[in-house]
Amino acid sequence: MKTCTFLLFLLMACHTIRAQVSSFEIDNSKLNKPLMAYLDSIYREDQQLRVTWTEELKARATATQLDSVRILMRQKDLRNQAVIDSLYQLYGWLGPQEVGMQGSMAMFLVIQHADLPYQQKYYSIVKEAERQGKTLSSNVAILEDRISMREGRLQRYGSQGFKDKVTGIFYIYPVLDPDKLDERRKSMGLKPMDTYIKGWDLEAYKQKLPEIERIVREQGIR
Repeated sequence: MKTCTFLLFLLMACHTIRAQVSSFEIDNSKLNKPLMAYLDSIYREDQQLRVTWTEELKARATATQLDSVRILMRQKDLRNQAVIDSLYQLYGWLGPQEVGMQGSMAMFLVIQHADLPYQQKYYSIVKEAERQGKTLSSNVAILEDRISMREGRLQRYGSQGFKDKVTGIFYIYPVLDPDKLDERRKSMGLKPMDTYIKGWDLEAYKQKLPEIERIVREQGIR
């Protein structure tokens, strides 16, 4: 009996350690509507600026035009980071159960679009939010990959890519143990690579990996 109880405890502990968060139960009557509306506006602003940036690139905008969008984006990002700092100090991490899915995602996007020190500061907070069921496991994976890339380490989940500054070819940033990439992605609620990237070929990526690593080193990709 004692052995069975101990095994049951181990199973429960393992489940607690690695329980994927991929959905939420949201009671609209319990949402902080004013705070949700405020965070929704931050979400829309964050996304619209990046849509504008993408459109300018596609339209082959001048360097001056791109710089103006980049400066505005940087200003808004810094302002939003100060807002998230204040909200976190007041409320802790605001999950979808408190401010809706888009409102909670606004907090994550501000962190994801911040500089490295800001991301490092919030990484453990985002992980704790996942443990409490307040943010998606996929958010943790994406943030971890972004930090790894900026620190010059291999990414685990294949979420980050870059363009060769010489050829313009898009590559997935070097990945740790590519053979187990989809297994790790699945554990964090991410789609398989062949769904995430059109024309993904694992074997071709593995063969190209030494060259990709060379490009990263020579071009200082971060």
